[in-house]
Amino acid sequence: MWRTRRIAVALALTMTAAGAAVVLTSTAAVAADLSVSQALAAQDGRSASVVGYVVGQPTATSTVLRSGFTGDTALALADTASETGTTRMLYVQITAAYRASFGLQSNPSLMGRRLVVAGQLTAYFSHGGLKSPTSMSLAGSTPTTTPTGGPTPTGPVETYYAAAAGKTGTALRSALHGIIKVQTKITYDQVWDALKDTDQDPNNAGNVILLYSGRSQSKTTNGGGANDWNREHVWAKSHGDFGTATGPGTDVHHLRPEDVSVNAARGNKDFDLGGSAVSEAPGCLTDSDSFEPRAAVKGDVARMIMYMAIRYEGDDGWPDLEINNSVGNGSAPRIGKLSILLQWHQQDPPDAFEKRRNERIYAAWQHNRNPFIDHPEWAAAIWGA
Repeated sequence: MWRTRRIAVALALTMTAAGAAVVLTSTAAVAADLSVSQALAAQDGRSASVVGYVVGQPTATSTVLRSGFTGDTALALADTASETGTTRMLYVQITAAYRASFGLQSNPSLMGRRLVVAGQLTAYFSHGGLKSPTSMSLAGSTPTTTPTGGPTPTGPVETYYAAAAGKTGTALRSALHGIIKVQTKITYDQVWDALKDTDQDPNNAGNVILLYSGRSQSKTTNGGGANDWNREHVWAKSHGDFGTATGPGTDVHHLRPEDVSVNAARGNKDFDLGGSAVSEAPGCLTDSDSFEPRAAVKGDVARMIMYMAIRYEGDDGWPDLEINNSVGNGSAPRIGKLSILLQWHQQDPPDAFEKRRNERIYAAWQHNRNPFIDHPEWAAAIWGA
């Protein structure tokens, strides 16, 4: 169900002048997301959440661009995706934190998509509006799985992928890119907290599970010392030289907790079969130019790499990341081996841990999803068997 519900509890203490009586009153209210028409009628400065379809970029009181967008600082919402009357549109201010993900100049594919935006209902461009947003996210895709995982979600999550329905090959790739590039970006420092959530041990809430080692380890032992865990870039950050700046270097869909020494052993190697055993990572192998993870996470690794190749297509200031069938890719924005990764994807399908992780990234951190966890069949549809 795409509507969110918020419970507001107000407690008031009232004392008589003599202090003899104390009256405790409690009221509870359930507030749903407002429609655009409701938000336009309410313009009184209150804080509210509004759901509507993106219909353009407002540039003046009665002017809304529907193509040829010129900036990322405003968008217009309406109750229907086909609305053209500006009097029935809500003008939404897009502050700096949200421009990369929700500005129409950067994300023209948002046209016609349904958003939920929370902020202050007040005039913008001398028109009914919402300013100072506190949250912005795609609507219609609230995860429906339980906290411990479960089957791939259907229904509302399929709405998230509506633009990809029925497509294959290049068309599917393009559609998925347009969907998943709409995300909230976090800093490299925030990644620590994100991983403590996304990779939590299902049997011990105080621990995380290390990707290659498989070890359950206290969340508080993150750092750079011996036997600490740190942030492993599954798509090695040197493959494209994107570092740890906000963007691909902080995208939690490919960042995982790992033992410091095991992380170093993997380094920036491509993925392939064979090599010598890796100390502190049972089942992992490595040689001079490749790394093979343990069997239980081979598919996880493959799907993280596939996500990165679709998310980063070179159209937002970052390198165009691609999977190839080579090892030793060095600093090129390439990683391999594609044939091996496809095998691992088939051999190790998404499990409850990986599905929960996808849900947590979507719900709490980046508000985008890894399509190859939700739809494993799309890997073959894009890259072949």
